[in-house]
Amino acid sequence: MSTSLQKVPCTIVTGFLGAGKTTLIRHLLENPGGRRLAVIVNEFGDIGMDAEILRGCGIAACAEADIVELANGCICCTVADDFVPTLDKLLARDPRPDHILIETSGLALPKPLVQAFLWPAIKGRVTVDGVIAVVDGAALAEGRVAHDEVALAAQRAADPALDHDDPVEEVFEDQVACADLIVLTKADLLDDAALARARASLAAALAPALPRTVGVLEAREGRIAPALLLGLGLATEAEIEGRRTHHDNEEDHDHEDFDSVVLKLPEVTDANALARRVAAVCAVPGVLRAKGFGAVQGKPMRLLVQAVGQRVGHHFDRPWAPGEARTGHLVVLGLHGFDAAAVAEALAAA
Repeated sequence: MSTSLQKVPCTIVTGFLGAGKTTLIRHLLENPGGRRLAVIVNEFGDIGMDAEILRGCGIAACAEADIVELANGCICCTVADDFVPTLDKLLARDPRPDHILIETSGLALPKPLVQAFLWPAIKGRVTVDGVIAVVDGAALAEGRVAHDEVALAAQRAADPALDHDDPVEEVFEDQVACADLIVLTKADLLDDAALARARASLAAALAPALPRTVGVLEAREGRIAPALLLGLGLATEAEIEGRRTHHDNEEDHDHEDFDSVVLKLPEVTDANALARRVAAVCAVPGVLRAKGFGAVQGKPMRLLVQAVGQRVGHHFDRPWAPGEARTGHLVVLGLHGFDAAAVAEALAAA
């Protein structure tokens, strides 16, 4: 078969907030194995922070045109309006990509997206090489799917009518149920006992998927051999209907349980002080994660900051471009109704 008629493989990378999807994708971009890679990034919020991080990665094989952002809502809800036209544009490029990576938002359900690969308009041109669910090993070791679920427990306790599993857990279980491979991240932060607890929690979440075999790979700092993740050739769309999820009998779903706010970050004098302020932001009840970038006085490089709970990471990722405003932004994502004013106060505190 000629190259022009071959289906372009697509890898769907799904996973909960802060699990490490962007880090994993960056590692794949740094190690393309001779492939022309393109990335579709689905964001939840007003600023495409994941797309911005990837565009500023400084990787020669990662041209700006290869990173496409979908910021009009969760990709599993806007497949027809956003995903299909984006796919059309990527496939029309000359040369077209050898492989497409699709990073879903933390709120996305993989099944509707995989089902879209059966649509007549696209099924002859692309195939799902595999669905990879990225899960937070450190959180699982503590018996939860995200770093901070205290606010969820409080919400459940305050509402006697709420007798079903919270939406965050359902999203996690649906992502795992649709996975061909699971990447257990932050394994370098876990001792043997914690790693065993994380694997036990994951096994419990996977139980409804049995007897289907799902491989589990451990990642340290997002590093896994690309050969284990790309080129699987599974054509997952052909069997996705058989993977049971919580939302199989629903026409659609909503994300009213989540809110996001975008805050400006003026130039700061000290990177560590900013990291402490971001940690304070994440201590506000209901906040799940924060990520953004800013400028440090006297430093020619942009500072990237990412936080989940009290775990805050920061590093300089690229030089500021000539004429580029040295003003950053912080995207804060949390449960519906979290105190945005308290978040702004925590960020502004000295």
